Amino acid sequence: SRRGGYRKVRSVEIHEIPSLRNPIMVIAFGGWSDAGEAATGVITHLLSNLNGEINPEEFNASLIAEVDSEDYYDFQVNRPLIYIDGSMVRSLTWPGVQIFAQRNPYGERDFILVRGVEPSMRWRAFARELLDFADDCEVELVITLGSMLADTPHTRAIPVSGTGAHPDIASRLGVEVSRYEGPTGILAVIQDGCVRRGIDAIALWAAIPHYANMSPSPKATLALVNGLEDFLEISLPLGDLPDLSKQWEESVNQLVQEDSDIE
Repeated sequence: SRRGGYRKVRSVEIHEIPSLRNPIMVIAFGGWSDAGEAATGVITHLLSNLNGEINPEEFNASLIAEVDSEDYYDFQVNRPLIYIDGSMVRSLTWPGVQIFAQRNPYGERDFILVRGVEPSMRWRAFARELLDFADDCEVELVITLGSMLADTPHTRAIPVSGTGAHPDIASRLGVEVSRYEGPTGILAVIQDGCVRRGIDAIALWAAIPHYANMSPSPKATLALVNGLEDFLEISLPLGDLPDLSKQWEESVNQLVQEDSDIE
């Protein structure tokens, strides 16, 4: 039912279902799968840099839905934050998930960008509701983004792996089959839900040097943006990511010089 200009379906508060061109849903969650804040950094970067240079108003991102945090978060694990503005007025910000529509002036397909904190509970229900919304928006491709600490040197390009959750999807989309076994996160649950619904889905993961785990890591964010470009065969604006990446690498160089235990 519609109330006050939006409708609420289960735990997803929908503000609008936008008209988008064959949209791709790109998803990143802070927490376990976001080393160096690289994955959520991609969403933030796209929201800030895909607004177009010719007609920015036409390509500005819009918040189209939010997930009710009461249903999926343990607030003792992910606590709300208090902010105080210039007038000393306090406000609470709750952990949750925001979903944006982003028209893409650099390609033939638009984006639905999902960013938030990894939920604490009821992952199957969460994935089901998020993918119900994806169905409402006629999404046919989901790309999940993640970043992890690994045994890789900071002086080389940050490696990005692209995998599919099912051999048929991997073969058709030209990526590797995921061979990972072990504990996992909400991204894998969403990937599994996509397979069950017949939605194409791939995962892009960046590997960050384990000794350079400070946040943020713009070099890893840049690597994931480049991974998106390669997979989608488009060019995306890089903004200040190249310069920030060089500064990050220089700071890690200094860290290595000061700590003889780092090899």
